[in-house]
Amino acid sequence: MAMRFCILGSGSSGNSALLQTAGANVLVDAGFSARRLGQLLAGVGHGLDRIDAIFLTHEHGDHASAVEGLKKFPHLRLFANPATARAIQAKLSYRPDWVYFETGTTFQFHDLEITSFAVPHDAQDPVGFRFSHGFADDLFSPRRSLAWLTDLGYAPQHIHEHLREADVVVVEANHCAELLKADARRPWSLKQRISGRHGHLSNQSARELLESVASPRWRHVFLTHLSRDCNSPEAVSAAFAGSRIACELSIVAPGDTTPVIELV
Repeated sequence: MAMRFCILGSGSSGNSALLQTAGANVLVDAGFSARRLGQLLAGVGHGLDRIDAIFLTHEHGDHASAVEGLKKFPHLRLFANPATARAIQAKLSYRPDWVYFETGTTFQFHDLEITSFAVPHDAQDPVGFRFSHGFADDLFSPRRSLAWLTDLGYAPQHIHEHLREADVVVVEANHCAELLKADARRPWSLKQRISGRHGHLSNQSARELLESVASPRWRHVFLTHLSRDCNSPEAVSAAFAGSRIACELSIVAPGDTTPVIELV
């Protein structure tokens, strides 16, 4: 079985994705209520009872809010670095089956290889992930890789290398700089945090990052984590008009679930 992937939801109100192989069914982040997460999984023919593990990028609610409600699923293993696990555990009424990793390490879970890498964001120890499956030069199970990169203010060089090695890239295009500047609801201090070096990528910053890497390996790039108030699919499309990104490009609007794709 090839690696299969879909984004269940992405945006300021919640982020999660389903990744499947022959040997594993995992979630990347769990930023909805457990009930809503179950509904999203049911919409793609799946269920929380079939999920083996959840890989958490950081402790913010839009990436980890389901954890409290997941006590009904004691079989679930939660992968996080120690700082992220401590931050989440402090708010829980039970102790999940934590599995710790050190940021920057590569480790195995069933038939998945997971590489974690540090990202600049205003959380305890936020990470991105690269998930790999299969074997080099194997016609029946070729090696494929997916990079998950949300919630970062800028992209240091080591992040470029992780993106370059992926076949599918999930990256945030969080806000339109002009819409953020004009937003009357957000105070200046919050606008500075969002647009700062430990905040979120703007549409233009996401384009510049992707064009600076532009890997020939890429088959699909998903632009995610759009702000409901300070961005729109139309603004993202305008920012990426005429870009040099040669692969398929999908904009994931808040509330959308993407079709399942196979990395073959």
